[in-house]
Amino acid sequence: MTLSTQFLTMLSMIGMGSLFGVMFDTYQRFLDRPNRKSWIVFINDLLFWVIQALIIFYILFLVNNGELRFYIFVALLCGFAAYQSLFKGIYLRLLEAMIRSVIALYQFFRRAFQLLIYKPVVGIIQLLISIIILLGRGTLSLVKFILKILLFILKVLWVPLVKIVLILWKLLPKSIKKSVEKLYNRTAGIFMEIKNYLSKWIKKWKRPKE
Repeated sequence: MTLSTQFLTMLSMIGMGSLFGVMFDTYQRFLDRPNRKSWIVFINDLLFWVIQALIIFYILFLVNNGELRFYIFVALLCGFAAYQSLFKGIYLRLLEAMIRSVIALYQFFRRAFQLLIYKPVVGIIQLLISIIILLGRGTLSLVKFILKILLFILKVLWVPLVKIVLILWKLLPKSIKKSVEKLYNRTAGIFMEIKNYLSKWIKKWKRPKE
């Protein structure tokens, strides 16, 4: 390994140590460890350490083909210590500010969506439903009113109409009366035959087949 490669490896591992500190604080901030179940915390911790190890090894592979030296671990510790002493406070404040900004932006878009899209659409749907219900009730009330008027007219006209028909029937000649009676009896007989035929057919259809 050449001197330039060793120097580049040292700088890379110092940077990776600092980046590991950033990732660790970010992970701790979002994990909410006290409110998580122990098995979830264990799985998350395992995945975090595996991912960090893979990232560090990948960077090491790019720099010096993955050769491990003692000074690599020292460089990682130096980078992590430098982050803890110099940049941790700044980064945590910046992280909290970013989180608050994202939350405020989310709440803004959520309220805008509710005010500009959700509530107007719901209001229009409720208005349409109210109009349909109102029209249905109005139509039903109108139909009931018309039926009441028709029934009232029928009640008023029925008795005089019956009397007029009876008077006209009495005034008709006997020959016409007999013709009407014959036509009535013939029609009644035809309807009775149809009724009997349908009754027999229905009974035959309902009879269980052997």
